[in-house]
Amino acid sequence: MNSRPVLWALSMLMLVTVPARAQLNDLYDMGFVNTWRQGFNFQCPHGEVLVAIRSYYSDQEGSDRLWAFECQPTPATLGHPTECWWDDINRAGMEWYSTCTNNGLVAGVQSKYFEAVLDREWQFYCCRYSRRCPYSCWKTQDIPEYHKEEGELVIPSYGYFIRGAQTTFSGILRDRQWKYILCRMTDFDCEFENF
Repeated sequence: MNSRPVLWALSMLMLVTVPARAQLNDLYDMGFVNTWRQGFNFQCPHGEVLVAIRSYYSDQEGSDRLWAFECQPTPATLGHPTECWWDDINRAGMEWYSTCTNNGLVAGVQSKYFEAVLDREWQFYCCRYSRRCPYSCWKTQDIPEYHKEEGELVIPSYGYFIRGAQTTFSGILRDRQWKYILCRMTDFDCEFENF
């Protein structure tokens, strides 16, 4: 028996599996806060808010996503947070529209995975800065653009903040798309309790 074809086949198999293993390790080096099908609670340090959100989808891992978040200190003109709280929660498998109450900004996220619906419930951690009010608000396009793709939001300009999100769930594809609500904040106190 000629061993040359067997050795060639084994070497090709090694070439195929090593890069795949390296890619998986690279995935875990991206700073994700959760593992597949596990809950998480992420909060920015006091005085910081979310400025970037990244997610990676897998069918094989329960139609779930790994999530990574980045924070940044708020501008000095906002001052320090005067209060923080966990806002409304959504239920797995349901659509959700949420903006932080009391003119708050998103400073954290928590989520729990539910095997029965292959989806997560979500809740924002919100912080209020004195009596500052949002203005020039807009919603992003769908993130990810198509279900089951990687998703990424990076605040497009300094001075914009995440105030909330609208999310839809596809029961067929078992994935969510997000439209984040981005706003500027006034440099002065205003009279509105929730805007």
